[in-house]
Amino acid sequence: MIKHAIQPAETEIAAEGPIAQDEHIAPAPRVSIQAFCETVETAAAIQAAGEDRRLAKAHLKIQMGGVKAAIEAYQASPTPNVVMLEAEARGNDILTGLDKLAEVCDAGTRVIVTGRTNDVIFYRELVRRGVSDYLMAPVGTIDVVRAVCGLFAATDAKPLGRIIAVVGAKGGVGASAIAHNIGWAIAGDLNIDSVVTDLDLAFGTAGLDYNQDPPQGIADAVFSPDRIDTAFMDRLLSKCTDHLSILAAPATLERVYDFAAESFEAVFDSLRSTIPCIVLDVPHQWTGWTKRTLIGADDILVVAAPDLANLRNTKNLVDLLRGSRPNDHKPFYCLNQVGMPKRPEIKQADFAKALEDEPLAVIPFEPQLFGTAANNGQMIAEIASNHRVAETFRQLAQVLTGRTEAKRQRKSLFSPLLEKLRRSA
Repeated sequence: MIKHAIQPAETEIAAEGPIAQDEHIAPAPRVSIQAFCETVETAAAIQAAGEDRRLAKAHLKIQMGGVKAAIEAYQASPTPNVVMLEAEARGNDILTGLDKLAEVCDAGTRVIVTGRTNDVIFYRELVRRGVSDYLMAPVGTIDVVRAVCGLFAATDAKPLGRIIAVVGAKGGVGASAIAHNIGWAIAGDLNIDSVVTDLDLAFGTAGLDYNQDPPQGIADAVFSPDRIDTAFMDRLLSKCTDHLSILAAPATLERVYDFAAESFEAVFDSLRSTIPCIVLDVPHQWTGWTKRTLIGADDILVVAAPDLANLRNTKNLVDLLRGSRPNDHKPFYCLNQVGMPKRPEIKQADFAKALEDEPLAVIPFEPQLFGTAANNGQMIAEIASNHRVAETFRQLAQVLTGRTEAKRQRKSLFSPLLEKLRRSA
């Protein structure tokens, strides 16, 4: 069924840009896509779409010639899962070409047409012929991504879960604590079924922070890829609350945890098929699988402390992720442990200038609060639900799940407190 209604003739095409923060486009499965274009502009847009993270599993082939080339190509070869056609002709000529293509098209192949005809009657004829989607030219990269991925997101199917990756710009900046508290807020305050996945297999703290000691966890999944399915993954989860479970790390050193770049993909695919939100606690290391995990996430939060090394590392991370995810909104970052007595700090304004973006949140140095929570195996909201830090985690949860728009404040909520701490240091 065609997803995008024909626009009125006077409607202007919106400028292409990254997807909206709250738009969640689920990735396409392993499918084959062949595109037959008539203009280099459309071919370039489709080629760029093929490099998007959501089409990473798809196999894309592009050639010129439009509908005629497609008909000729499939005279003696099977059709792929998806055929994309650009048609510069008008109305009836396009329909005639589609009728001829139908004679050589295998059952089950889905067809996306790109054209310049803007007419309701033509739209209905495309629907009657079984065309899956119609895109008005000129098309942008994200239009192609949205159309292809939309073919495999049935309206009656449960939507794929959202993956939120939290990573520290440097070791010891509190990224794990922030990831775990965000997961708690998503489950407890937003009532979204969630899983916090601890990817630091050697030294992970999710079990400690949630006061859980599960006998199984992430290691059982990643070391048994052939067994991964929804039932197996469900047995590995440790339930914390009605809406929150964890996939804990073993935190033992009996074995060395070296993984290939794609080692965690089956785990993530299985989790997101049944769970609306997955929070990944990504360790501070740079390997093939951590890079792939960050690039493939729906939302990314980089946690940094206010010093020079963190500033450099945050900029490197954000710049790389922006370049690798051109069709997504910018990665978020937050500043943690701000206002530590007697410690020289890089100012928030300097971070914002270097990164060309304000931090999503500024969390003050609160050793008593965080230390008590960690030692008790509790979250901040459990021991001080009305504390401003607990409210910050609720706001982060809303933004990272697309429930509210990011409002990066130029003046931090904690500025008066921080100034007071500096004066007393």
